Amino acid sequence: MRKIYAILLIATIAITGLISIQLHLGQKTRIRITTTTSLYATGLLDYLASEFSKREASVSFDFIPVGSGEALRRAELGDACMVFVHAPSLEKKYLEKGVITDRRIFAYNYFIIVGPASDPAGVSDAKSPLEAFSKIYQAGEAGKACFVSRGDNSGTHVKELSIWRAAGLNPSGKPWYMETGSGMSATLLVANERNAYTLSDIGTYLKLRSESRLPNLRILYQGGVDLINIYSVYLVSTCEDPERDLAIEFMDFVVGDGQDLIASYGVDRYGRPLFNPAKDNLSWLEETWSRLASS
Repeated sequence: MRKIYAILLIATIAITGLISIQLHLGQKTRIRITTTTSLYATGLLDYLASEFSKREASVSFDFIPVGSGEALRRAELGDACMVFVHAPSLEKKYLEKGVITDRRIFAYNYFIIVGPASDPAGVSDAKSPLEAFSKIYQAGEAGKACFVSRGDNSGTHVKELSIWRAAGLNPSGKPWYMETGSGMSATLLVANERNAYTLSDIGTYLKLRSESRLPNLRILYQGGVDLINIYSVYLVSTCEDPERDLAIEFMDFVVGDGQDLIASYGVDRYGRPLFNPAKDNLSWLEETWSRLASS
């Protein structure tokens, strides 16, 4: 009888151990990522993660879409393993504090100035972003125009403020200047409702425009290095294995095979890519990033 009990005990331990191993093998390593809203809202980040997961089935991603400033702040609190952002001047501060490391530029596009088709400020005639913002300011003071700002310390908000400063203007507190404190999609929708001007990344605008959600807004100014929008990915210094190793693999994918995916993303639906891959312009992008980070 004792032998039978012993055999049953051994069998039970073996089965339990096998189930435990199977459960362990079935578990995925979760990587928390804070990301700028434009990468999430356009679907690019989900697309890259999905393609990476086909190669590395042991990983899953939790995306936290917020403005770049908030994405970096959460990284400092240890709430993420990776950060995808587009605010060089903010990124530099967190690099210097040692919060983030291993920067990789992986994509870029351009900011655009959008507004009502009637264009009461005459932005479409501007020769530079500074002139465009000056025209909006003058029209706002004359009661002819409104401007909607994200007001959320995002990469887009930081860029907007830098243009106002460079133009020697301060719209804060003006009745025609509104801050939403929200992401790019929400801010564009408010601008559309109010027939107002705003600064946007081109990707989010094209996505909402294709969904017929921005009938009142048109691109009035675009192009030029002054409105370049550079996206970088970082590791968070406090991230540890096994998350860290997989995060590095994902970074390598984004700047490697993922570059071709970025180049074609959006072409079928929007007639143009929403982002440009960085691989063929890295030297120029690094120089531009350094200039923006120091401004």
